[in-house]
Amino acid sequence: MLGLAALLCMGGQAQAKKKKESGNPIFPGWYADPEGTVMDGRYWVFPTYSAPFKDQLFFDAFSSRDLVTWTKHERVLEQKNIPWLRQALWAPAILEKDGRYYLFFGANDVHEGEIGGIGVAVSDKPEGPYKDALGRPLIGEIVNGAQPIDQFVFRDDDGQYYMYYGGWRHCNMCKLSDDLLSIVPWEDGQKFHEVTPSESYVEGPFMMKRGGKYYFMWSEGGWTGPDYCVAYAIADSPKGPFRRIGKILQQDPEVATGAGHHSVIQVPGKDEYYIIYHRRPLSETDGNSRVTCIDRLHFNADGTIRPVKMTFTGVKARKLRK
Repeated sequence: MLGLAALLCMGGQAQAKKKKESGNPIFPGWYADPEGTVMDGRYWVFPTYSAPFKDQLFFDAFSSRDLVTWTKHERVLEQKNIPWLRQALWAPAILEKDGRYYLFFGANDVHEGEIGGIGVAVSDKPEGPYKDALGRPLIGEIVNGAQPIDQFVFRDDDGQYYMYYGGWRHCNMCKLSDDLLSIVPWEDGQKFHEVTPSESYVEGPFMMKRGGKYYFMWSEGGWTGPDYCVAYAIADSPKGPFRRIGKILQQDPEVATGAGHHSVIQVPGKDEYYIIYHRRPLSETDGNSRVTCIDRLHFNADGTIRPVKMTFTGVKARKLRK
């Protein structure tokens, strides 16, 4: 019979072998709309807590040194720190600037005449706690038909910060002030310009830059249904025009349905990308039964994006250089 020490050693070896790949989902629990990034020498994922609207009153966050082993940071932002939040805390967008961390969020599933929309919370640490910076929404009105949700903040090479946001099949773009706490009008005096890329656009905009080109991505289909998916466009300017090229992420009858509302992590200094997204396991039918997953994102020689192959294995360990 094997001794206790030998059994523990074998168990440790099996665990180490298991952890060579992330697996999908990358952490347990119902989580959606994941925002992935690199901050403070770690990979981070900030997702929506996927539950009925009345229960969506906090954000958890997850950090990793290698994309494989994830640490949970509970309630980095919660209702007690957002005085105007009553339900539906959605789709975090996170970034670091000058040693502070800015967490943008959508709240209250706002409609015309209601209080809610896109807010911003601030912390001195990426794991929070975050506190509402304004005491009110940054964007609380319906403009160009776009519900103020699903914001993504993009920093261009010249240092200008842009926000893309919008549900209800409309997407707006605006410029943020240097302190990230107000909207800067465009040259025509308007605060918001509509940049809806396609009639099939629904929500979940995301922007990244690669090889001098701007890659604009978004979600299509119904978020509770199997046809939820991600499409994209490529432009020469962060303002577009954005013309739909095609889908890059969609359901796979052998893996999962409802694959969408994604973000992309680039390994710093490398032409290496990972797509973070949510999907619905084949065994689930409830709209809120969504899990956060990761797979590689690859580009063709001409700069177009290859369709993502969803996996159960996820990705191999990828440590960050210190």
